[in-house]
Amino acid sequence: MSFTADQIRQAMVDSILEVAPEADFATVRPDRSLRGQIDMDSFDFLTVLEHLHARLGVDVPEADYARMGTLDASVAYLASRLAKP
Repeated sequence: MSFTADQIRQAMVDSILEVAPEADFATVRPDRSLRGQIDMDSFDFLTVLEHLHARLGVDVPEADYARMGTLDASVAYLASRLAKP
């Protein structure tokens, strides 16, 4: 199944809100550190990745965690992972 960038972004936002329901995406800058803006620790980040796997069927190897630093970077990274067979 393929996903649009908007669908990937929404899956990312929904996954974060399950872990950090207080996150205010009206104030989140998509080009700045996501974890810093919503005060998400490492455990929360791993939980978000689990939710993304359930929603999108994508696995993110630990070596690639740094590629998901911002919301924009996360969407681009996930799109590239989902495009690979």
